[in-house]
Amino acid sequence: MSGCSIVWFRRDLRVEDNPALAAGVRSGSVLAVFIWAPEEEGAYYPGRVSRWWLKQSLAYLDSSLRSLGTCLITKRSTDSVSSLLELVKSTGATQLFFNHLYDPMSLVRDHRAKEVLTAQGVNVRSFNADLLYEPWEVNDDQGHPFTTFAGFWEKCLSMPYDPEAPLLPPMRIISGDVSKCPSEALVFEDESEKGSNALLARAWSPGWSNADKALTTFINGPLIEYSKNRRKADSATTSFLSPHLHFGEVSVRKVFHLVRIKQVLWANEGNKAGEESVNLFLKSIGLREYSRYMSFNHPYSHERPLLGHLKYFPWVVDEGYFKVWRQGRTGYPLVDAGMRELWATGWLHDRIRVVVSSFFVKVLQLPWRWGMKYFWDTLLDADLESDALGWQYISGTIPDGRELDRIDNPQFEGYKFDPNGEYVRRWLPELARLPTEWIHHPWNAPESVLQAAGIELGSNYPLPIVSIDAAKVRLQDALSIMWQHEATSRAAIENGTEEGLGDSAESALIAFPEDIQMEENHETMQNNPPGPVRRYEDQMVPSITSLVRAYEDETSSGIQNSVGDTRAEVPANVNLNEEPRRDTLNEGVFRELRPNNTRPMYNFSPGLHNDAEDSTAESSSASRRERDGGVVPVWSPSASSFSDQIVGDENGIGNSSAFLQRHPQSHQIINLRRLSQTG
Repeated sequence: MSGCSIVWFRRDLRVEDNPALAAGVRSGSVLAVFIWAPEEEGAYYPGRVSRWWLKQSLAYLDSSLRSLGTCLITKRSTDSVSSLLELVKSTGATQLFFNHLYDPMSLVRDHRAKEVLTAQGVNVRSFNADLLYEPWEVNDDQGHPFTTFAGFWEKCLSMPYDPEAPLLPPMRIISGDVSKCPSEALVFEDESEKGSNALLARAWSPGWSNADKALTTFINGPLIEYSKNRRKADSATTSFLSPHLHFGEVSVRKVFHLVRIKQVLWANEGNKAGEESVNLFLKSIGLREYSRYMSFNHPYSHERPLLGHLKYFPWVVDEGYFKVWRQGRTGYPLVDAGMRELWATGWLHDRIRVVVSSFFVKVLQLPWRWGMKYFWDTLLDADLESDALGWQYISGTIPDGRELDRIDNPQFEGYKFDPNGEYVRRWLPELARLPTEWIHHPWNAPESVLQAAGIELGSNYPLPIVSIDAAKVRLQDALSIMWQHEATSRAAIENGTEEGLGDSAESALIAFPEDIQMEENHETMQNNPPGPVRRYEDQMVPSITSLVRAYEDETSSGIQNSVGDTRAEVPANVNLNEEPRRDTLNEGVFRELRPNNTRPMYNFSPGLHNDAEDSTAESSSASRRERDGGVVPVWSPSASSFSDQIVGDENGIGNSSAFLQRHPQSHQIINLRRLSQTG
């Protein structure tokens, strides 16, 4: 085919094991393009540290491409598809190659790109560069998507064929005519951010070859003792690969293959500890795979709980609590140390992520989406799919998540993950002189010990914002409210007296607090011209316009209240500078910052339709594994319901949920299967 090819880089910023780039090189001359259109992400505009990483990674990729014979063309846009169309017209390109992404925004955008460009006569091909297996390749014996991580990962490890071997980088690249599409300068940081960003370069080295170095260092070093040391928060015991993986600087296939080589080597040597370490590390890779699997099969998992009854949980809408948690002033040293490290470095050990997020949703009972959004804004490795899975797991809103009534005591977690208190002392210098005996619960320390350490509780270090005993009582009360509302709604639906509740209509999401809320502009998506008739098989995605239109129809017919009527209000009379009082702990009650002590219900956005027909894949045969851009099955949510069985596993996701087993009648998935489809 005559004409050059456009290779569209997104979160695959590498020249090694990049199927889209390899296909472009095989086809002839190449134009390598990156389009910066963060407004398309809506509320999930990339945070400061994430943008810093992206800037460095793009510069590194451009340098690598120049060494191979071309360069990276950068474009600023508010509509990626329109920019691609302009590039095609200005360059005469006849082919577009890109690698798959699985978050809901990308599913919509990529589908539209194929529709629009195919209609213009462009050959569009997409590839798997982010997963070991595509989501449609991994199903249970009935051909349905798995509903628990344990079943999913077991199937991945027992697939009849191995993941594709990683590709070598191209020897050289024939460049297209870049003069027809000059690069535009991209601005990723303002003047106020440059000082803080400069500190990040001391600890991190973005770029695909630096990712390779980090992988090699981990495999030849900490990996062998990963099973023993992975829980230590006060030392470098993890791989630190997550930001490299998020931006696609190293492929998961390369990580998997190199780690499996070590596994075989240690198995031949009889090194049981090494084998156990490999299995645990591969499980962390599996969780990343599962996050994309869940996002593909349940594209609203970043907004809604997957267990239906959790929509009735009365989350506490309290910006005061939220601010105290963000600033690391909760009065629980391990939680506060974690939050201060996050703000200072953009990084958290995975054990500390569990501690601070569990405290957020179980002790403070704040909406889990608030915490997920704050992680998105502050983490170097912010990843929508992984973060959604993690927060849903902690909140108990997925079938194999943590028990709803489980509260982890930060004091005990501190001695488990930071037994000597070194992590707390590093990030809470005001507690540096406190003996290890009291480092994780200074409120119990004798006055003489506090005085010797220079600590005045309530002054230079806060008292606990709420006692754990009080939090347990409040959690049980909230769960009782949830079950009551769920039972009432279910009974009403069964009696046919409340058809507006249930799967067909969800209420509005709790708004993000103003200080982390990004301006959302959906006009670009909603005003897209109608796509051409489908002439190929591909991922099918929810129609944004049809969801909005259906919601408007429902509200106009009185099926449910309007968004404005159901959105939970954030109190306006909150004193954000108020310090926790000692009597808060002594009385064992929450310091309520809401007027009238009200507890707004956790509501969800509309747009799910019970009356829509189930979608089926036009082509989902796993035997058609065309690596270089062949058939991709039509996007289709799960056609199966969640199983009631929770598989036990002591290492995180997969834990048996005794709580849900006591309430089997409510263990039901919100119906995310019946979605309006495009095409």
